[in-house]
Amino acid sequence: PIIMAGGAFAVIAYLTGNFRAADYLRITNVKGAGELTVFCGALIGAAIGFLWFNCHPAQVFMGDVGSLALGGAIGTLAVVTKAELLLPLIGGLYVVEAVSVIIQVASFKLTGRRVFRMAPLHHHYELEGWAEPKIVVRFWIVSFALALLALSTLKLR
Repeated sequence: PIIMAGGAFAVIAYLTGNFRAADYLRITNVKGAGELTVFCGALIGAAIGFLWFNCHPAQVFMGDVGSLALGGAIGTLAVVTKAELLLPLIGGLYVVEAVSVIIQVASFKLTGRRVFRMAPLHHHYELEGWAEPKIVVRFWIVSFALALLALSTLKLR
C-alpha cells in the first residue's frame, strides 16, 4: 500500500507543481512541489527494496520506526501538496486497519465480546483461514483502487 500511496502522491506532487496542470484541474499550484515527485520515487524504490525481502515467506519485518517514518512521509506529502483531504482516501487501507483496532478495543471494553477474531483486520483474515499471499494481494488491489479513486477526484472538484 505504501507503493500505491507514494505513486498517487507522486502524481499529485507533479500536478500541483505544474502551473498549467494545476490551472486546468483547478487545484492549488504549489511552487516547487514537482520536486517532491523525486522524493516519492525514492519512497517507492525503498518500499520495493523492502518488499524484495518481505515477500512470502518474510525474512525482514518492519517495525514501528519504519512504519511511522513512512506514515509521516506520506502525511507530510499530503500537507505540502495541499491534498490533505485526499489522504484518508489514498491511505484508506490504513484507516480501515486502525478503525478495526478501535472497534475491537471499544467492543471488548463495553460488552466483553470481540467483533473480530483478532485485530488489526489482516490478522482476522489470517485466523479465518485466508493464506497470507491472498490477503496481501487483495489489500494491494484495494489500495490501488483507492489511489485511482483519489486521483480521479482531482478533476471532479
